[in-house]
Amino acid sequence: MAVKRSVAWMCATGAAVIVVGLIGAFTPATLRAAPAAVPAEVTFAKDVAPILQRSCQNCHRPGGVAPMPLVTYDQVRPWARAIKQRTGIGPHAGVMPPWYVEKNIGIQNYKDDPSLSELEIAKIAKWADSGAPLGNPADMPPPRSFQSQDTWNIGTPDVIVKTKEILVKANAPDWWGEIDSVPVGISDDRYVVALQVKEVNDIPTDGSGRSTVGGHYVFHHMIWSTRPAAPDGQVDTSPDIAFDQDNTTGWPVHEVGRNADFFDPQGAPILRANSFVVSNSVHLHSNGRDTKAHLEIGFKLLPKDYQPKYKRSLSRVLGNGVDIDIRPMEANQQLHAYTVLQENTKVTTFEPHLHAPGMRMCLEAIWGFNIQTLTCAGYDHNWVRGYNYEDDYAPLLPKGTILHIIGYMDNSPTNKNIPDPRNWQGSGNRSIANMFIDLGQGVSLTDEQFQEEMNQRRAKLKLTKNDVVIGCPLCMVEPAPRPARNTAGQQQQ
Repeated sequence: MAVKRSVAWMCATGAAVIVVGLIGAFTPATLRAAPAAVPAEVTFAKDVAPILQRSCQNCHRPGGVAPMPLVTYDQVRPWARAIKQRTGIGPHAGVMPPWYVEKNIGIQNYKDDPSLSELEIAKIAKWADSGAPLGNPADMPPPRSFQSQDTWNIGTPDVIVKTKEILVKANAPDWWGEIDSVPVGISDDRYVVALQVKEVNDIPTDGSGRSTVGGHYVFHHMIWSTRPAAPDGQVDTSPDIAFDQDNTTGWPVHEVGRNADFFDPQGAPILRANSFVVSNSVHLHSNGRDTKAHLEIGFKLLPKDYQPKYKRSLSRVLGNGVDIDIRPMEANQQLHAYTVLQENTKVTTFEPHLHAPGMRMCLEAIWGFNIQTLTCAGYDHNWVRGYNYEDDYAPLLPKGTILHIIGYMDNSPTNKNIPDPRNWQGSGNRSIANMFIDLGQGVSLTDEQFQEEMNQRRAKLKLTKNDVVIGCPLCMVEPAPRPARNTAGQQQQ
């Protein structure tokens, strides 16, 4: 977002101007207008039903993954107090809808944001406190027409890849390991604009299964890539090949509850011809009944002749898997990790990954004296979210920027996700150990592309020299014109 204010100090160095200001003095919370007043009368038909249709019924509907449908008044009325409580607890584990970005700091523009406004939360609270009245049925919006559970959020995929079916016994222990590689089935290199992974299983959808998110699935996560087969038809599945960027494409980790991924077309990842889906890190868990399941991976492809403008960022990796130290019986602990961007980078997504003690993660960018918090989000290990920045608000960071993540941990009895808070936790794949990673994506920009992106943003957002843009420390800096030279080769005075 842009903040109207005066620039504190400028220093011209050659063709560039570095802007240094007290950025962060303003946050979105201080800049937003006060929400409109809650109406004197709030009813289900007029006020609450539209909110549920937009932000809740994708899951809370017959056959959906949520434990109860919230479509009709009769279905919703018994849950009025619970809906008030769950929508009003703030951006952390347990909030509904499950979207954890904090609205009082950092960038506030994301794709597919289902979160409720302050006014909507207040309306739900007043409705519940007033006895949850139906109101005038004529005020009801037309009911949504739900598509099949087989519908893809990215639209109809151009390619669907299915992993081999796995049987997970009702009370089997957790399992981590490699699964069989499967062919993608394309004969040409293609670039991908959107991706979605879905678990397909034989768990009943009539409500007779477990009422938790984990009760609907057996795949906790899959870390995976696509790799072409060798001339002999064999596929190298060793972990080391993941660093072979010329042949391997790494994709966002699939996790329980994770939303679809939409890539910047200008930096779209490649799906190579004759590739296989490869994973040597799948985590399976039981859910109380024998379950047959597989994953389906849907790819939306760009046209055959399409060539992206940018390359994926290789310096975006940010995390700490070495010296995680989470003390027992203690809340309010912090973890930190840093990386220095070796290339100009457009950060397209932010995706916190922690384990059970994880409560919150913030992403910060440090450029000179400029320290900006880009995004803070709560965390729920049972319902992982990735946050896709809107195109005109995605951070544009110059090479040399330090990216910093801060993780907030609660390994105390107050955190009900912890099996035993008396245990120290370090790094590891198991859920009783911990991870600390930002799995977000980004693209690399040349100096010319970086300046072009900033020029476009200035024009689209109608920025002036008195603006400060969170996530773009040089957005208001236009390169100084090169000095003209006379015919004698001397600079004109």
